[in-house]
Amino acid sequence: MTREILTFDPPQPGPAVRGTVILLPGRGEHPGVYERFGRRLSLDAYTVHALAVRPDDDPADLRDQIAALAADAVGPVVLAGSDTGALHALALATEGKLDVDGLLLAGTPDNDEADDEATDWDQELELRTTCPTHRGQLTEDAAFTRGSLFEPVPDRLGAFLRLGDEAYAAISGNTLVIHGKSDLLSPPTLAASLAARLPSATLALVSGAPHDVLNDASHRSVAAAVVQWLEALRAGAPARPIVEYA
Repeated sequence: MTREILTFDPPQPGPAVRGTVILLPGRGEHPGVYERFGRRLSLDAYTVHALAVRPDDDPADLRDQIAALAADAVGPVVLAGSDTGALHALALATEGKLDVDGLLLAGTPDNDEADDEATDWDQELELRTTCPTHRGQLTEDAAFTRGSLFEPVPDRLGAFLRLGDEAYAAISGNTLVIHGKSDLLSPPTLAASLAARLPSATLALVSGAPHDVLNDASHRSVAAAVVQWLEALRAGAPARPIVEYA
């Protein structure tokens, strides 16, 4: 299977590439939904590859394409995902099927919270984002699949949120778990519990943000926090901020 890949490279001439983020979108989304996030990270000299992925995609096929990208990438290489994309990333890392330097898990969804009877677009927008620009873009986006956020998370993916500490031992590198404090679809306590069980994990909660934390009104601050984490990952100390306020 050949997937759509949308790549955001650092502008040239400019600084050398500092690392690579391979991003897996969530339910209803496609790579173009993350153009704003990808361009922001690319301005800080990180290459971003956004892949088309569905919740029920074959993990072996997904692994092979990610591995091919990682093999040619400038490190450190981070596997990132939002919503079910975060669960895909977590599953591949937990199963030891990918060698990456870090994980970025945004808005990990709780498979107990799905409501397949709900289809209201205004309700979905409210759950997804408070950003008026992003709401407008999703509303006009013919490639975006409305209602997907209310579909249940596949049992195979949801199971990776329920594992014990020892099950995550195969995860190498460091993890940033980032989650909206106002996420009504998946409670922040779920992200906190996951971060507590993952080795070398950092939890970042975003005030006022709902489920699509990478594309909310605070997207600039979130992207800056991600860049700071990436810079610390390069320095070998992801749990310690480079800039600290006295």
